[in-house]
Amino acid sequence: MVQAMTLPQHIRAILFLGLPLIGGHLAQFAIGLTDTLMLGWYSVEALAAATLANTLFFVLFIMGAGFAWAVMPMVAQFHAKGDDVMIRRTTRMGIWLSLGFAVLVLPLLWFSAPLLRGLGQSDSLSAAAQSYLRIAGIGLIPALSVMALKSYLAALEHTRIVFWITAFAAILNALINYALIFGNWGAPEMGLLGAAVASAITNVIALLGVMVYISLRLPEHALFTRFWRPDTEVLTTVFRLGWPISLTNLAEVALFASSAIMMGWLGEVPLAAHGIVLQLATAAFMVHLGLSNVATVRAGNALGREDMAHLLRGAAAVGGLSVAMSLVTVSVFLFMPEVLVSAFIDPTDMRYGAILATGVSLLAMAALFQLVDGAQVVALGLLRGIQDTQVPMIMAAVAYWVIGVPISYLLGFTLGFGGPGVWLGLVLGLACAALLMVVRFALKMRALLQG
Repeated sequence: MVQAMTLPQHIRAILFLGLPLIGGHLAQFAIGLTDTLMLGWYSVEALAAATLANTLFFVLFIMGAGFAWAVMPMVAQFHAKGDDVMIRRTTRMGIWLSLGFAVLVLPLLWFSAPLLRGLGQSDSLSAAAQSYLRIAGIGLIPALSVMALKSYLAALEHTRIVFWITAFAAILNALINYALIFGNWGAPEMGLLGAAVASAITNVIALLGVMVYISLRLPEHALFTRFWRPDTEVLTTVFRLGWPISLTNLAEVALFASSAIMMGWLGEVPLAAHGIVLQLATAAFMVHLGLSNVATVRAGNALGREDMAHLLRGAAAVGGLSVAMSLVTVSVFLFMPEVLVSAFIDPTDMRYGAILATGVSLLAMAALFQLVDGAQVVALGLLRGIQDTQVPMIMAAVAYWVIGVPISYLLGFTLGFGGPGVWLGLVLGLACAALLMVVRFALKMRALLQG
């Protein structure tokens, strides 16, 4: 009989598994952050176009990642049971579904200008965003494949390599950006398109790195041997678990995408400020997302061993770490807003003051939702670990689209509060999601403990 872990032991185990995952998420985020920083210094117009383009790209990326994230709890459960065959079958079909999704949505990226114009964006912004997406969009195929393989590695607790490969990709992206955006080191000055080329190249190299590591270090799973052979049974199982995750992801990321669209209605300066603050808020969110991934892996592992007491104590530990991180982030956002926002803006730009003032007000709103954003994503990770995805999908849709988006529009436009009003709607939507998800997990745990 395995001895029960104490709370400090749970925290140490979470940090051992989670810190590389958090680092990997932050390194992945750094790729987008590098684009924002360098394009912000290149021109406000390029930054606004990249904000719009990356919003659409991220909506599709995070939706497709649902199938990759479905791999994580399943592989964790099979790993606990020592079932290497099912680990291989599950991971392969997760990659199949990720690839299929990427191919299906590529036309949306290629012909994105009409879509963006239909959402109220200007002709010039829409055309620039489409030019970016016709290059960067190709990277969606390797990016989703990498997500599936990272989920596989995380479930097997090979988290350090996830960090190192992603960190290398982030550094490479920064170097290529520096060369191609500004025309340094003899490269052509491509501006916005240079960032798109850097993004596509980085995703391809990251995929090759992950594949090489798996082939060398985990040959027992033979993931890429006869990869083309279909496995209808497992494909269906992964799809059933993954599609609600995809739609839950879509509901949340579309909430932020809709906010970008609304900020675009207010003009280039509010949209640029929104892009900056969203980058800062996303950096903080990456920590909670890493903790959420740990929660999924450890919950799936505990479920495979049928150790519900372990699952519950682990949930309490990961929740406490998320709250502690939120308090740190709130303090930084409230006491250092000018320092954070100004780092993204060329001080010689005539719109510097307007962007800084708007960004500072939006960052105060971002500080408000740190606690609730962390709570909802960690609760979602725990629910995915016990393979409960359909009801959380419905909860997310209600919280984000019945509450969040309408209130954002009401406060931002009907009542005239502008950008801060739009962001306050985000806060209320996330708060509703957090409450629903936490209550759902508590009810599911009570049922499991009684069963």
